[in-house]
Amino acid sequence: MAERMLMKGNEALGEAAIRAGCLFYYGYPITPQTELLEYMARELPRRGGTFLQTESEVATIYYVYGTAATGKRVMTASSSPGISLMAEGISYLAAAQLPAVIVDIARASPGLGRIPPAQSDYRQLTSGGGHGDCRMVVLAPASVQEMADLTFLAFDLADRYRNPVAILADGMLGQMMEPLEWKVRPAGKHSKDWAITGARGRPRNMVLNAPYTDAELMETNRILTEKYRQITEAEQRWEYVDMEGAEMAVVAYGTSARIAMESVEEARRQGIPVGLIRPITLWPFPVRAFRPLLGKLKGCLTVEMNSGQMVQDVELAVRCTVPAHSYGLGGGWIPNTTGVREEIERVWESIRSSGVPER
Repeated sequence: MAERMLMKGNEALGEAAIRAGCLFYYGYPITPQTELLEYMARELPRRGGTFLQTESEVATIYYVYGTAATGKRVMTASSSPGISLMAEGISYLAAAQLPAVIVDIARASPGLGRIPPAQSDYRQLTSGGGHGDCRMVVLAPASVQEMADLTFLAFDLADRYRNPVAILADGMLGQMMEPLEWKVRPAGKHSKDWAITGARGRPRNMVLNAPYTDAELMETNRILTEKYRQITEAEQRWEYVDMEGAEMAVVAYGTSARIAMESVEEARRQGIPVGLIRPITLWPFPVRAFRPLLGKLKGCLTVEMNSGQMVQDVELAVRCTVPAHSYGLGGGWIPNTTGVREEIERVWESIRSSGVPER
């Protein structure tokens, strides 16, 4: 029988991490993810784990690196400028093929920004999160239930591919309380014979992310590129809402998708053939969600709590065959259902009259 609880999103994410076998957490306080840090500070010592508040986000990511090298499940979390400070270490994790989960409860940016919820970090995380040709899987929950469910998935994917995985949410999802169910989830079985655990009785393992020669570095990139290709093929995730017969697609994730869903339903009742595509993986972007719709869609509208960071991915997904319009603003702006519905109406009318929505 499933166990039911009423929890905040940040706390549900922390509890899911512990239940997924993560007993190591390192972090530095920054709003709006601080409740997650506080939850881990309280719960991990009670449950046999290790919590450490670090001196900075730069230090944090290297604590994560060291623990990941031992094969243990490890997590950190921060908000937008803190993630930027971790960028070098994220690239190191990817180069060394070390599994870790990195949570970004994004805040309004750029710069230091402010604490209102935002989706300001889409471009940074989906572009790899660090320098070089590195990639992170990026998961985008849209409910407290998914804050928990995608945390289990994040640890599984990190171990399966030996790669850092990011969970991108916002302060609204982190702060809201909703009921959720805890289901029994068998732990994934992943070999960790690469881990640094002491060499008695076996050859030594080494974690290497600084190849000695150009040839070794190119070989490292070849291996990573092939892994990213496999992830792209196997791990695209999305949800369709009212897409049957749709001639226009609203594309939104996280909090924006929750708001846009109601607007799509209202527009449908008004006779507009519109549906919603909700990406669950932001990288790999779910281009397969658009393939069966090519030739049927006449336009797309992205709804984001930023200035339109996802629209280029949508344009590529539809192979630039139809216009993709963006509705969003950075700095803490939050869409409302009326505004989204009116934008759907405006874009649909432009499609009907000219086929090319105004930008």
